[in-house]
Amino acid sequence: MAKRFEQNTGPSQRQQRVAELVRHALAEILARGDLQDEVLGKHVITIPEVRMSPDLKLATAYVMPLGGKDEAAVVKALEQNKKLLRQEVARRVNLKFAPELRFRRDETFDEASRIDALLRTEKVVRDTAKPAASDDDNDE
Repeated sequence: MAKRFEQNTGPSQRQQRVAELVRHALAEILARGDLQDEVLGKHVITIPEVRMSPDLKLATAYVMPLGGKDEAAVVKALEQNKKLLRQEVARRVNLKFAPELRFRRDETFDEASRIDALLRTEKVVRDTAKPAASDDDNDE
């Protein structure tokens, strides 16, 4: 009998649900200013995505300060405060174990900008432009 799930099809619904709960908890903590950190207090931080490990013990949060300024300093400040953040997430999200938190810079904005720049290159614009009507088309 063949295995039912042989391919890795991505995160389970449970992983996605827990990741979204963790994302909302982190966003609320940062928006309310519950942390007493000079760097984090100066920035509005977006958390577009959180990914959970299959055992739900590790949460990787992708973060970006509004305007993209001081990204490295913000990620470093979040890493320094991850113990307190983990405690706050555990208090707000009802899980058997509080997940360990990791913070990474969100690179989706960079990727979107790169694709947008590619789409505006001369070659792509030329290839996607409507072809001019030829004289043969007008004779009919």
